[in-house]
Amino acid sequence: MSKKVVVLQSNYIPWKGYFELIHEADVFCFYDEVQYTKNDWRNRNRILGPNGLFWITVPVEKDAVNGKISEALITNSSWQKKHFKTIEQTYSKSINKTDVLAMLEPIYMGKEWTSISQLNQHLIKTISEFMGISTEFKNSADFNLKGDRIDRLKNLINQLDGTEYISGPAAKNYLAENESFFAKDNIQLVYKEYGPYLSYDNKKKEFEDSVSILDLIMNVQKEDCLKYIKSQIK
Repeated sequence: MSKKVVVLQSNYIPWKGYFELIHEADVFCFYDEVQYTKNDWRNRNRILGPNGLFWITVPVEKDAVNGKISEALITNSSWQKKHFKTIEQTYSKSINKTDVLAMLEPIYMGKEWTSISQLNQHLIKTISEFMGISTEFKNSADFNLKGDRIDRLKNLINQLDGTEYISGPAAKNYLAENESFFAKDNIQLVYKEYGPYLSYDNKKKEFEDSVSILDLIMNVQKEDCLKYIKSQIK
């Protein structure tokens, strides 16, 4: 029986393509037992406001770059209320604001987060459930990770009983030359291509795909979200 697997680092309220990968997988495994990267999507994302694009960033300790994503600590909790208020104000005219804010409020206002990995994973799972995604989630921390970069990934996919590994396009450069290595374990590599995506009315002058998923779930009815995270046939 085939099983589609995605293994990916957690991001802060990621874009629609991230959730498309989750939706296409039978099992989605957070891969936060790898090096934390600075100025990346781990602790920040972009939002489209009335005056254009802007970043919202979770403050993470400077020495996070010396460890794994799962070890990266958030420096304080003052950002939580600010982010929630920013989201609330940015999407004040959006059709789905009441439902989305009700989902987000306990996360931002009801708990003090100290781990960026735990925050990201919780947000991603919660938003996935909100959109009706039923994919099974796993955490790489719960598995035996050993060997070099490729060995660790292949061994993890095997432990997840994966027969098909769906990868984002960025990993193609280093995975392509190792396809035979995966094939020995009957793992098929599939490279995801994103878009084009259906557009929607976001109540703003411009439209942008590469922003946080918040833009979509705020501006599209809950029951229609899944069709807007699906790449159209080119």
